[in-house]
Amino acid sequence: MASSPTVLASSPSAAVGSAAVPTTPKFPVLPLVLAAVMGVAVTALVVGGVVYYLVRSGRLPAHDSSAHKAEAAVPMTTHVMALEPLLVNLADAGGSSYLRVALTMRVADAATKRDAKPKEEAAKDNKAGDEAMAEARDTVLTVLGRQTADGLLAPDGKERLKAELKAAFGAQNTDLKVVDVFFTDFLVQR
Repeated sequence: MASSPTVLASSPSAAVGSAAVPTTPKFPVLPLVLAAVMGVAVTALVVGGVVYYLVRSGRLPAHDSSAHKAEAAVPMTTHVMALEPLLVNLADAGGSSYLRVALTMRVADAATKRDAKPKEEAAKDNKAGDEAMAEARDTVLTVLGRQTADGLLAPDGKERLKAELKAAFGAQNTDLKVVDVFFTDFLVQR
């Protein structure tokens, strides 16, 4: 039995022989590499932006060794100045509201001169202390006289008053550097 050449070419064994070299499918390598690089770049930008925002907002403290060394080298010494209780009419419409307050202030010490004699220093400190106390009482009375009962009794009233007192001391009494204000007695009467 003779076969024809056309039959042999169309037989299944002939088809397998002609496709003996398997072809590998081509993967798009360049787009995959570009996508990976872009993903890494976008992630780095997002993380960097978040860290920058946290450092600038103060939620993440930045490590600055030079600032810590400067603070450690010059410690600030303070002393306490306690004012006697004050009774102040408040700025309410009826004029019948008043505030009784006693406060204590933490004040930064002034730099002392090494050339001064101890007796002269004690006399100057006593006189300066009386003047500072009078100036402090005047400043406190001025600030308190502008307050209202509703403003003081608000949830943030005392904190706002402390900030106003510190600002007033900074503006009116430049020699007296008030670091903090503490209320030891606070009574509002309407």
